[in-house]
Amino acid sequence: MYKEARESAIQALISHMTLEEKVSQLSYTSPAIERLGIPAYNWWNECLHGVARSGIATVFPQAIALAATFDEGLVREVAKAISDEARAKYNEAVKQGNRGKYWGLTFWTPNINIFRDPRWGRGQETYGEDPYLTSRIGLAFVQGLQGDNPEQLKTAACAKHFAVHSGPENQRHTFDAQISKKDLFETYLPAFKLLAEEGVEAVMGAYNRTLGEPCCGSTYLLQDILRDQWGFKGHVVSDCWAIRDFHENHRVTPSPEASAAKALNAGCDLNCGCTYPYLTVACKQGLVSEAAIDTALTRLLRTRFKLGMFDPPEQDPYRSLGRETINSEKHRALALEAAYKSIVLLKNDKRLLPLDERFKRILLLGPGAANPHTLLGNYYGLNPRLVTILEGLTGKVQGKYGINLEYRQACLQYEDNHPSNLIFGEADDQDLIIAVFGLDGAMEGEEGDAIASDSNGDREAIELPPWQLAYLRNIRAEGKPLVLVLTGGSPIAVPEDIADGILFVWYPGEEGGTAVADILFGDRSPSGKLPITFPASTAQLPPYDNYAMQGRTYRYMQDPPLYPFGFGLSYTSFRFEYAGASLLSAKELSPGDSVQVRVQVTNTGNRDAETVIQVYVAKDPPSAHDPIASLRKFDRRFIRAGETLALSLDLPSSAFETINAEGLSVLVPGSYKVIVADAAPLPVAVEKGATVPVSETIRVR
Repeated sequence: MYKEARESAIQALISHMTLEEKVSQLSYTSPAIERLGIPAYNWWNECLHGVARSGIATVFPQAIALAATFDEGLVREVAKAISDEARAKYNEAVKQGNRGKYWGLTFWTPNINIFRDPRWGRGQETYGEDPYLTSRIGLAFVQGLQGDNPEQLKTAACAKHFAVHSGPENQRHTFDAQISKKDLFETYLPAFKLLAEEGVEAVMGAYNRTLGEPCCGSTYLLQDILRDQWGFKGHVVSDCWAIRDFHENHRVTPSPEASAAKALNAGCDLNCGCTYPYLTVACKQGLVSEAAIDTALTRLLRTRFKLGMFDPPEQDPYRSLGRETINSEKHRALALEAAYKSIVLLKNDKRLLPLDERFKRILLLGPGAANPHTLLGNYYGLNPRLVTILEGLTGKVQGKYGINLEYRQACLQYEDNHPSNLIFGEADDQDLIIAVFGLDGAMEGEEGDAIASDSNGDREAIELPPWQLAYLRNIRAEGKPLVLVLTGGSPIAVPEDIADGILFVWYPGEEGGTAVADILFGDRSPSGKLPITFPASTAQLPPYDNYAMQGRTYRYMQDPPLYPFGFGLSYTSFRFEYAGASLLSAKELSPGDSVQVRVQVTNTGNRDAETVIQVYVAKDPPSAHDPIASLRKFDRRFIRAGETLALSLDLPSSAFETINAEGLSVLVPGSYKVIVADAAPLPVAVEKGATVPVSETIRVR
């Protein structure tokens, strides 16, 4: 009944609008229409890892770090906390008459593009390289943002950037992603499909062209796939000023009027930019119909109604959320928990970590230790209590074991020191060195934001910056035990012998320094897993502007990586075993069936810890164009020292399906391996300390 009343109210409003008024509501800066009771609204808001760009907010770990938790429940709670703060900010803004940018309830989050190439500066915004992981983490985030009220949205989430968008940043306004339908539907679209089917409120088109058409004006993407195949019911928004690119950069239209008409006719409802005001002229010229304008306006008004913007205040279920919600201690504790679960231990020779009373004199080095930008990444809010790694370690060692901690910046973050300042030897009287190196948001990010990047936010090489590596080599030569703490939002290739222990901490958010210190000293065991492969060098990568998946990610690359997808060590050890005589409940599978994977996981060490059980499916043998293996299920579990956990994980028959050359999902008869592991099933994973995987072969009829 409520939906019927809502639709009637929307059509009544539209019936009283002039053409000019209708068009005015299709731009992100929608003005008020006072005579109809429509308030002004600015659609642009961001909350990638906390409400961004509107003052104080809880700053959670960056999106790529949230993916490293492999924890859907945690990610859902993080997004729920973000939506609490978003509603609180909106409530306060409305009270003050603030209807401006970054204060609304429509959030252009999450970024579910596939991190196909580690040089992409915006890869930090994504959930990594794997379609299944991206789908599950993306869905959890959307559910946390949008809430579970069947009649009203808490906030409106947006899946972006549709589609095949992942750099190069300096070509994003001009390039045409030419790919096979197999790659399109096997890698680039699964996350968008799941979120569209599960009710994400908005989808944002990408800047680039895909298969010849600008994404924000592609009938194939926006109508044939998104609405017709997947049944998407929400609204589509352009990326900002992407429609202007149609005539200025892609050169597929002759004028702003033609660009606006092309986008609207393809199914783009809202323009972030300056082109849709030309729709008035385009309509009068016959380039677009008023009925098409009404369709787009209906979708946009429906979103605003679902957000409660036309309801009486007393009917708002979120009206009690106020300033006390923002940056609350509860949310701060959640940010810390997310940081703990995201940090990945990559190397731990001779069990150097966790640190203990062996080390009384510790030297902390590196430009990242006191740099708050290493906590933030991009698209961040502000916080008055950002705990840097220097601050976290200083607080941790205060009175602990009588440890003496010293700190030196050592070298610059963005460039080499002046030659006269390359001084070494400061580790002579130290027991241990902790070196904090890597990247920050000035070195990688979006076009225009990464001010220290030579490539518009991208990285030309994935190796540690040469001036940082040179300094580390000199420190390493002093022969002291060395722990390398790396910050960044993308893979960093380092020499295997550069340190005894390596901790990858991403951009860990406001409590990052606390989390790093607690893990270094063993108050928490590291349990993060890599959501993206770390190649051994830039030389392993295919050309950056080639969108074919061959040679990319753990699913297709042939060369052994530095660290595989899903990898991450612990301070304890685990063993996987068959549960009974067989790993699987059935040895043959038909369409519509499911397979029950039964496995026992034992914590064989002396520390309680969490681990992530990962289930992969691989064609046996794979054809030339099939993935080597594909993640199909994961489960994070806490297991006490010495205990064994029995798990049953169901795999539907769709987990064994293959995308063919036409882009269709088919169940191909043959043999398949089901592999249970704690990293992508590559030999290098076990060599570096991952648990030995177990596998079973089944046949598909």
